[in-house]
Amino acid sequence: MKPLILIVEDETALVTLLRYNLEREDFRVIAAQDGDEALQLTVEERPDLVLLDWMLPLTSGLEVCRRMRRQPETRDIPIVMLTARGEEADKVRGLDSGADDYITKPFSPVELIARIRAVLRRTQPQLASEQLSFADLTMDLAAHRVRRNGRDLHLGPTEFRLLRHLLQHPGRVFSREQLLDAVWGHDVYVEPRTVDVHIRRLRKAINTDDEPDLIRTVRSAGYALDRPGNQDGDEGAVAAEA
Repeated sequence: MKPLILIVEDETALVTLLRYNLEREDFRVIAAQDGDEALQLTVEERPDLVLLDWMLPLTSGLEVCRRMRRQPETRDIPIVMLTARGEEADKVRGLDSGADDYITKPFSPVELIARIRAVLRRTQPQLASEQLSFADLTMDLAAHRVRRNGRDLHLGPTEFRLLRHLLQHPGRVFSREQLLDAVWGHDVYVEPRTVDVHIRRLRKAINTDDEPDLIRTVRSAGYALDRPGNQDGDEGAVAAEA
């Protein structure tokens, strides 16, 4: 199951930005706007990591952190603290209160995602697997390498993201629109037929003449990563373009 991240932040625009970037990286997201709501959600929802703003209404982020560390049911939940305070003394206070990591605003979403993954690797390694596999295909996310039957495959950035999404959901059929949202993003306008072009490139990259095609085309529905034995030849309108 995808890791669940609790965002504790009272700036709506920042919550929207964080949610977008986290969901694009295949995290599940819930949010709280104040410390009291955050403490309630940590018990009810048991998030895998808390992204905690220092300056919150009602109960400060520091106090939320301290209370979480005192309660048996939440003491092991990793915490990454967000704050505009960049002084060394403030960082020490945040870490001393029980935070696992500390990042100052403004920050790069890419750096934040990397820090979240690093904390999950340390605290809950089963949630931060960096290798995906299906049949004879493997993807090493850390090395950004894809192999099939022992040979390296050379993928463009979009094909890599597309394959990663399919590897994370083997057997599931995705429409063009779903793939556009997952791979290109909600705020980027791309023609749906663009998906067909990249599926065609992906097929060419991962398949040789003597290997079965691992990408299944489903009539009027979309595409899936599937074992050859499950591909019943249901090619149709989508297949014609791919």
